[in-house]
Amino acid sequence: MTSAETIEPPGMKPATEEGQAVNPSFASKRLAREWQTIEAMIRCYCRGLHATQTTLCQECQGLLDYATVRLERCRFGSEKPVCVKCPVHCYQPARREQVRVVMRYAGPRMLWQHPMLSLRHWLDARR
Repeated sequence: MTSAETIEPPGMKPATEEGQAVNPSFASKRLAREWQTIEAMIRCYCRGLHATQTTLCQECQGLLDYATVRLERCRFGSEKPVCVKCPVHCYQPARREQVRVVMRYAGPRMLWQHPMLSLRHWLDARR
């Protein structure tokens, strides 16, 4: 196996294509917006703490890949609540803590960098 080949868990789709992020297609606008929000938060976190500019570091890309798969497989579909209010915790405990750290860092910065995503996420949480 060459260094360019990777082994992925069954059903896991690659999140990058030649170094560029691939926006997965979701069944609803709500899930697509959730993905945009988590992607923006991870990018903000990686840019701030890992000093990346255009691409994510390997650790952050792995987290985004994991979050993408979880969103694609969400049992609630378009009726999905925000994760903090979800009755089913589909993230592994270590990944959940990793996302918590990312959100703690990126949350306040999202208001300035992505105000519309922040507002929509806040409104979704209020429903």
